[in-house]
Amino acid sequence: MHLSGLTAIKMSFHQRCSVDGSDRVDGRHEWGSGRMKWIIACLAAAVLVLGGRTMAVERPPNVVLFLVDDLGWRDLGCYGSPSYQTPNIDRFAQSAVRFTDAYAACHVCSPTRASILTGKYPARLKLTDWLPGRKDFPFQRLLNAEIEPAVPSDEVTLAEVFRDHGYRTAHLGKWHLGEEPLGPTSQGFEMQVPRWNKGWPKAGYFAPFQMEGLVADDGSYLTDCLTDHAVDFIRANQQSPFFLYLAHFAVHDPIQGPKELVDQYEQAFDARVFDGPEYGLEGNPDDEVSLSRSELSELMSRPGWSGFRVLPRRTVKIKQRQDNPQFAAMVQSVDRSLGRLIGLLEELKIHDETIIVFFSDNGGMSAANFGNPRRRIPSDRLDKAFSTSNLPLRAGKGWLYEGGIRVPLIIRWTGDGRAGAVCPTPVISTDLYPTILEMAGLDPLPEQHQDGVSLVPLLRGEKRIDRQAIYWHFPHYSNHGMQSPGGAVRSGDFKLIEYFENGTHQLFNLRSDPGEKNDLSDTLPDKAAELKSMLKVWRTEVGAEMMEVNPQFVDP
Repeated sequence: MHLSGLTAIKMSFHQRCSVDGSDRVDGRHEWGSGRMKWIIACLAAAVLVLGGRTMAVERPPNVVLFLVDDLGWRDLGCYGSPSYQTPNIDRFAQSAVRFTDAYAACHVCSPTRASILTGKYPARLKLTDWLPGRKDFPFQRLLNAEIEPAVPSDEVTLAEVFRDHGYRTAHLGKWHLGEEPLGPTSQGFEMQVPRWNKGWPKAGYFAPFQMEGLVADDGSYLTDCLTDHAVDFIRANQQSPFFLYLAHFAVHDPIQGPKELVDQYEQAFDARVFDGPEYGLEGNPDDEVSLSRSELSELMSRPGWSGFRVLPRRTVKIKQRQDNPQFAAMVQSVDRSLGRLIGLLEELKIHDETIIVFFSDNGGMSAANFGNPRRRIPSDRLDKAFSTSNLPLRAGKGWLYEGGIRVPLIIRWTGDGRAGAVCPTPVISTDLYPTILEMAGLDPLPEQHQDGVSLVPLLRGEKRIDRQAIYWHFPHYSNHGMQSPGGAVRSGDFKLIEYFENGTHQLFNLRSDPGEKNDLSDTLPDKAAELKSMLKVWRTEVGAEMMEVNPQFVDP
């Protein structure tokens, strides 16, 4: 929807009548309040006389931000999944713009979520790890950088902007951006379900959930219940503009799918022959003597590298097949959720007035969680520990390789954005803030979303946006591998990863080598030096926190 002569009057209504908390009863929002009904009635009935013609004032578009947790780049049919059934998302992509080179601002969840709601890089926010963050271990040469415990209260979140322009705002699902009093209702959301701010479902995916605000029959599935609340919210607010942030806990572990879907996938996978090995190895590329791809492949056959644990030479196993029926069922449950919402919008005849943004907060979990480096995974519990394969991308959640940070992004903007288009331009999660504002006809807030660039030109068919590079900074040790902490930069087709223990780096051409198999740092030293310099300058500009030497280091 474009800004027009009507917009100023429309915005003046919103600015004078923004929700300020006076419509709350007993700490909850009274959705049918007389005050807001009056505002909506005014908007619906308002007319302008321009040049002798009477024109109806358009209502602002609704916005649905549909965020999936740990969904890998290739976990959808429209992104090439060979295993998972996602018919609703695939159909949705045909009516939208699908981005092939979209990135999360971090390879773990909280930093990316903060970047979405603030438009700022995690490094600028000092929120660079999942909350509350990983503790330090003796094997670390460096100490994890300190992080903010929440999104700072002085940040103007995307939800606050919509609330202050008369939108109904709801946060459903996973928050993971701070405990109370810095939860969703302090950051612009009028409604929060459940009242649980941590990053995982407290009691798993089957009721009773043990999370305040989510009451369901025993055995009910969490993804379905959150969708029920989203349906109720949309029905209650179909006459007013709304901002719905549906942030599913799925497909984060515990890896638990709905039984009827699990049964279907078990039968399908039992009857299928999968190509290639089940697992591969990843090591620490920053070690003094790092392992090549051929060496990693050869080690897989050695007795010392059997089992599922942290292996010799700081190696871990990475899933190479999409053959986990529990995870497949989780993915399809998310697909059903989006299908239900789209069906409801069509039933209420507000589908064309609703912007839908589909995104994931980091890559798929192809390595197990080794938050405790001494963990050993029994061979009969692998489907509880390894989610998916991100091939042809390398590695997964917890890694700066493409498997950890490249994610699905699909945006539907009826009437203005293209339909069924595919965009290869690199974009990142900080871009969602200015993009959503512009699509909704709201003024930009450049001081707030200073690390984001509006994607509206790309949605309308242009090939480029005005940006030289995108960046990552992770001054921590990951739960998913034993690799050195580091940062990364992508500029054009080239991507450089810099590691902090020994200062080494890797350079890849993602156009010719999206799987990051061929390190070009020795053959293209000038390009590597250029990108390394850019990364250093950027860290200074955003005030990135660096790591200190661990005085308790014990060489494993």
